[in-house]
Amino acid sequence: MMNSPTPPARRAELLAAGAAAVTVVLWASAFVSIRSAGDAYSPGALALGRLLAGALTLGVICLLRREGWPPRPAWRGIAISGLLWFGFYMVALNWGEQQVDAGTAALVVNTGPILIALLGARLLGDAMPPRLLAGMAVSFAGAVTVGLSMSGEGGSSVLGVVLCLLAAVAYAGGVVAQKPALGSASPLQVTTFGCLVGAVLCLPFAGQLVQEAAEAPASATLNMVYLGIFPTALAFTTWAYALSRTTASRMGATTYAAPALVVLMSWLFLGEVPGLLTLVGGALCLAGVAVSRSRSRTAARGGAPGAAPEPRPEEAADSAR
Repeated sequence: MMNSPTPPARRAELLAAGAAAVTVVLWASAFVSIRSAGDAYSPGALALGRLLAGALTLGVICLLRREGWPPRPAWRGIAISGLLWFGFYMVALNWGEQQVDAGTAALVVNTGPILIALLGARLLGDAMPPRLLAGMAVSFAGAVTVGLSMSGEGGSSVLGVVLCLLAAVAYAGGVVAQKPALGSASPLQVTTFGCLVGAVLCLPFAGQLVQEAAEAPASATLNMVYLGIFPTALAFTTWAYALSRTTASRMGATTYAAPALVVLMSWLFLGEVPGLLTLVGGALCLAGVAVSRSRSRTAARGGAPGAAPEPRPEEAADSAR
């Protein structure tokens, strides 16, 4: 009979779960802030402004912590995630959110966890236990319910849906590329330099940013700065921290809590009042996340006599590296 996890191991699990929760809440708030700032800033300018604010924040933190350059083996993953996730994803998402409402954007982008699970199993060797698959199925059903409940409001377009789908593909590719980089570089290094790569990719929008910043209201500019400091600098770092301690598939499933939070925040800050079906869909999203993050009783007890125990997320991550 195996002993229960030691206090340090349990503490590490709680810290990773807390980091994932911070990420999901801040990313959900990003959908609302993008909608607000998008009235004054074009998609590329908003992405560049957000990335510059995030890179500046992360750079200061790196200097204070005396973080050096990432090791050479980590650069491939950092570069790919920077191009796909920090760069292309943010431009496509900003553009898409100008065409659809916040709830629909969250729905379409959250096809990403399914792509992450498929890519993670294929490229990283991620395990796909039944509870994870069941939880993702429940959450996706909830996300679809949220999207359908809001689709009749006239706030969506084909172009917007396509852009959000492209953002989802870039998101999935960025996560899968980032995971191996975390095996040799710290979460802060991976996030900081990925953000810098994305900012360089968006430099062609610098002229638009300068012109639009001169005419934008202070509230829109503050929303852009908020996006850079919190949903980018802080949330991407807590994401990398949690991702380094679990599998890409499990982390992707956790983000299914975002549609429920987006609906709530859209209600509070944008006046987009949800209907009963929308609330039911949000509840399904949260229930699916709970299932995907849970462990069986057998695994929690260390396994039945003579059976190999189900690995904890940290052990699964080590085996996938």
